[in-house]
Amino acid sequence: MDLGPATLVLTAAGAIALGVALWAAKARLALSLAKHPSLTGHARMARRFAALVPYYAYDEADVLACDGPPEEVAARRRAGFLRLAALFREHFARTRAATAEVAEGISDLQFTAAYRVPFQFSRFVQAHLAAGSFVQSSAGVTVSDLDGNRLYDLTGSYGVNLFGYDFYKECVARGLERVRELGPVLGAYHPVIAANVERLKAISGLDEVSFHMSGTEAVMQAVRLARYHTRRSHLVRFCGAYHGWWGDVAPGVGNPTPAPQTYTLREMSEATLEVLRRRRDIACVLVNPLQALHPNASAPADSGLVDSSRAAGFDRAAYAAWLKALRAVCDARGIALIFDEVFVGFRIAPGGAQQYFGVKADLVTYGKTLGGGLPIGVLCGRKALMRRFRDDRPADICFARGTFNSHPMVMAAMHEFLERLETPEIRALYRDLDSVWNRRAERLNARLREARLPVEVANLSSIWTVIYTQPSRYNWMLQFYLRAEGLALSWVGSGRLIFSLNYTETDFAAVADRFLAAATAMRDDGWWWSPPGASNKSIRRGILREIIAHRWPLARGVAKTS
Repeated sequence: MDLGPATLVLTAAGAIALGVALWAAKARLALSLAKHPSLTGHARMARRFAALVPYYAYDEADVLACDGPPEEVAARRRAGFLRLAALFREHFARTRAATAEVAEGISDLQFTAAYRVPFQFSRFVQAHLAAGSFVQSSAGVTVSDLDGNRLYDLTGSYGVNLFGYDFYKECVARGLERVRELGPVLGAYHPVIAANVERLKAISGLDEVSFHMSGTEAVMQAVRLARYHTRRSHLVRFCGAYHGWWGDVAPGVGNPTPAPQTYTLREMSEATLEVLRRRRDIACVLVNPLQALHPNASAPADSGLVDSSRAAGFDRAAYAAWLKALRAVCDARGIALIFDEVFVGFRIAPGGAQQYFGVKADLVTYGKTLGGGLPIGVLCGRKALMRRFRDDRPADICFARGTFNSHPMVMAAMHEFLERLETPEIRALYRDLDSVWNRRAERLNARLREARLPVEVANLSSIWTVIYTQPSRYNWMLQFYLRAEGLALSWVGSGRLIFSLNYTETDFAAVADRFLAAATAMRDDGWWWSPPGASNKSIRRGILREIIAHRWPLARGVAKTS
């Protein structure tokens, strides 16, 4: 059969089109396989699901007994709850009143108050167990509220407090004295910045530094520069990782718009490495080393404690091997590897995660503690990636500036921090750091096991999370028992306990005693009773039935019998 030229052309075009379609399908399949199977790994599905969840609030009876306990257990819970509520009213009266007075004018406070517990319980709990959000002083490893209560601080000021509050008070005071003559002159630099830059280059092992006002801004600039220099569009972040509230690094629930140039992939997965090897549109890979404690899971907050499925566990060798595999793939493909050390920087090692895991990044962001107690974001990077313009194309620039970048007072407090970081007293806190904090976690866990309490802790050095070992809908109550025992927690509750490194053995023993007392009281009040045959899966199914019944009332009868 003699085929004409037109037929041959059409046949060839069809074959090419089929080949392209098959390649695209294969690439799409590889991308899907590299995503974590949870909703956290699928941003679009998570946003759609969140839009379907209706608000509903339990009444008092359901708040105390939504899992159907015997009357005796329900009575113990009621008595325990009333006792806690009375204690909070008495011991935190001024702190609660001051918080209530400003709550209507502070949107952040409204948000954190609403999301301390699962939303079904929130209205009732807010009315009775609000401890307040004011503190008036700090000393050593404690903070004091407006009522004079002295609480051991486990908030870590979101990670800022690494060496104790007295350390940062001195950094700020001495820093302000150093730049007093200049004051808040912006644009020009105070001379302290020169020493800061040299120390940061030495710590990061990188060539250049840029200053920003927050960790979020530093991450934004890192991604922007990676895109600029690679001429590629997409960033890769890992399931559950937090890199600030900027839209491109926070797709899914919480972001009102999609993030079409972001791939959220599974951490510690060969399928992810395969995507990085094959795709040509990836500019950078973002790593938050804190995820080593709970890979592929979001930051643990008690508002998500609908059951006991929270999990965590740190394997330093396994995570280091993963980072080395990432480094190799990024090298081979010309992808910028970014370490977001805004939270963990200087906490796990003086040289940060690069030193701790033995892996070099192309760009590193720092923040939190580095400002010596004042707001800061810092980006360090290789010279080839930090340049914001092209010599051969003067109109082709990568713009980033900020009015308060390099504020003299912040630079001076940073200078104090970086100087003190090298002192023998601070270096001593890093000595056997993992061993010290691992032993403390092991001792507390041994006491919890001995007391037969359904709770344990997991840690990455001085960053801890609480894990619950039997199915329950009431694990979120522990945060209030801990507060009653004199332990200050952040708004995420028992999800993240952050110790400053200056905790002595005596300080830690006091915290452990109080933790044990809180967990014991919670058990004795009946909150950890669970029905026979209960499982995390059965709890989640029950909540799904509730959601269906409230979202589609006509399906209520079906939901109850399904």
